[in-house]
Parts: sequence; structure tokens; C-alpha cells
Amino acid sequence: MSSQPLPLIPGHRMESISSTEVKNAFGRAMMKVTGGAVVGITRHDEVSAVLLSAETYRTLLDALSERRTDPLAELRERFDRRFAEMQSPQAKAAAQALFSATPEALGAAAVKGAGRRG
Repeated sequence: MSSQPLPLIPGHRMESISSTEVKNAFGRAMMKVTGGAVVGITRHDEVSAVLLSAETYRTLLDALSERRTDPLAELRERFDRRFAEMQSPQAKAAAQALFSATPEALGAAAVKGAGRRG
């Protein structure tokens, strides 16, 4: 039986045991698991399954649920706020002025805006 770090659960190591050993001595593998170990069941020297306690399983589920926050939630909130701001009478008037502006007026506004930034 070998042992290797288990990256999903900090501080835990995964002990490896062959599927044949598990078949012949399942009770020994269960004792390790109930003692807090995580057991990787190997087939042809590759871990193909993992045996872990119910407590460790719940810990993993809790950790996963904490990570499942919506990565776009903040962006969506910012968009919704900005969109609401654009619904004001001033914003609507500014948009109308923009779309009815001549090319010369747009160019002058661009030059003026560039001067403020630089």
C-alpha cells in the first residue's frame, strides 16, 4: 500500500490499495477509511476509485458548494445597475443627441473627450 498527497482535502493523504486487495480484504480498507484515511483503489497501478468516510464525503461536498458561486454574478449586477442608469430621462436624451449628431459634432466631442483623459 502506498501513500500520496490528496489535493482536494488539505492535510489528508490518500493511501493506495489494489482492487484485488480490496476484494480480498475489504474490512481492512474500511477500517482505514473509518479511521480517517482516504483509500485510492488501483487497477493496473492507476487509481480508478476512491473509498472515503461519509464525514470526509460531506466535507468535500461542503467545500464544493462554497466554490460554486456564480462567477458572473458581480458582472451581472454591475450591468443591471448600469442599464438602470441608462433608463433615466437624462441618459435617454444624451443617447438621442448622440444618434442625431453630425459627423463633425461627433469628431469634436471625441477630440474634447481625448483632451480630458490625456
